[in-house]
Amino acid sequence: MNTEYDNIKAVVFDADDTLWSNEPLFRAAEQECFDVLAEFGEREWLASELFRTEMDNMPELGYGSKAFCLSMIETAVRVSGGRATAGQILRIEEAGRRIMRNPAIPLPGVVETLTRLSESGRYRIALLTKGELLEQENKLRRSGLGHFFDLVDIVSEKIPEVYSDLCARLGITPSEMLMVGNSFKSDIDPVLKIGGKGIYIPAEMTWQHEIVEEYDHPGLLRATSIVEVAHNLL
Repeated sequence: MNTEYDNIKAVVFDADDTLWSNEPLFRAAEQECFDVLAEFGEREWLASELFRTEMDNMPELGYGSKAFCLSMIETAVRVSGGRATAGQILRIEEAGRRIMRNPAIPLPGVVETLTRLSESGRYRIALLTKGELLEQENKLRRSGLGHFFDLVDIVSEKIPEVYSDLCARLGITPSEMLMVGNSFKSDIDPVLKIGGKGIYIPAEMTWQHEIVEEYDHPGLLRATSIVEVAHNLL
């Protein structure tokens, strides 16, 4: 047990790419989209156009596979000058739907870690994820992990105010919260800014929008596996 965490009362977990794999599904759909649109431009240019569409759409569509699917279709129409066929659009749409069907199989060590924390009785356990409500609810249901969490919060963005509100609902101070996640931008930085602690477990793939400059901090632990969470807390 790490004595740095003696005062922790609640452990909050990110969902996508922390509890189950998600980003590889987006990248696979993206590559299929580029295959479909190969006649209209080089892959690198298509990638930049898709990312620009995603960023333009984010204020209205937010995160998630539905927003991504719409952005792929919009990009296809634009880069093709309206020449993309119905068949091509349907292939892109189906690639997006496959993301929505994510089986959300828990990553190695997840069930073991949540079980140990839950059985210890020492911590409140919460889930904080951003994205589209129905999609995230469905993934949590498919994962079979829902019973581990005292509180589940699905939000449109992870900013310091969201974490402060979560602390209030958990009945703790920020210094008593430990956040576990794979995104430095969304899971770690906002928590450190309000005085909480974080365990950062980078995933094999990171979306371009989530890449930021990382830094060291007394409240930050970098880990290679989620099993290190229980090792440090119990």
